[in-house]
Amino acid sequence: MLRIATWNVNSVKARLPNVMDWLNSACPDVVLLQEIKCQDENFPTMEFEAAGWHVAVHGQKSYNGVAILSRHPLDNVMRRLPGDDADEQARYIQADILGLRVASLYLPNGNPTPGDKFEYKLAWMRRLIAHAKTLLAADIPFVLGGDYNICPTDADVYDPAGWSDDALCRPESRALFRELCHLGLTEAFHALHPEPGRHFTFWDYQAGAWPRDNGLRIDHFLLSPAAADRLLACDIDKGPRGQEKASDHTPIFITLN
Repeated sequence: MLRIATWNVNSVKARLPNVMDWLNSACPDVVLLQEIKCQDENFPTMEFEAAGWHVAVHGQKSYNGVAILSRHPLDNVMRRLPGDDADEQARYIQADILGLRVASLYLPNGNPTPGDKFEYKLAWMRRLIAHAKTLLAADIPFVLGGDYNICPTDADVYDPAGWSDDALCRPESRALFRELCHLGLTEAFHALHPEPGRHFTFWDYQAGAWPRDNGLRIDHFLLSPAAADRLLACDIDKGPRGQEKASDHTPIFITLN
């Protein structure tokens, strides 16, 4: 069994005690972190390594940043999404773990729309689609996990009408997410929980969103066919969101046999 989690921690240094406590209680094998908000040299690598984790980081000062923690060695680490050498935002990292290729990604938010940020989001998604095609051609089972900043359907947002013009729900964003899935990838949570419900992974800090359960489902796992064949479970762990000094996201897990 291999248990993989993804979590946008919204500053790993600010949430380090929360993250460490959760790692000890949840016992994942691999953790994909997003929005670590620090450069590589400021990431708490020593603290994680002292706790038995292998670490790979692709950081950026004050913004973005992704990382992979693993109980098993990390091989063939690749930092940066291919397709645009001028893109300096730290939003993608991948590594091989026990024969599985695993990526942590932080897809651009894209707001406001229309505008340059939205165009960057769409361009980044097209690069991700191209890269996924390359991964499929390599015939290595893979998992793309992270904060996609996409609500795939109206069922994934507490107020569909109110969010209809947001970049997370715009038809252009959703269409590219569907195109990515239609390459043959499985969206793990939806595959195992097809029934509609308030299955959220993000709750804003404003307007009492958390106590009112006004959330969004924007953190996802997409699995290649060979990885999807091994999928046993996918669940959202809401516990960390209710703690003091919590991230506005909460972890989501998959379990592979």
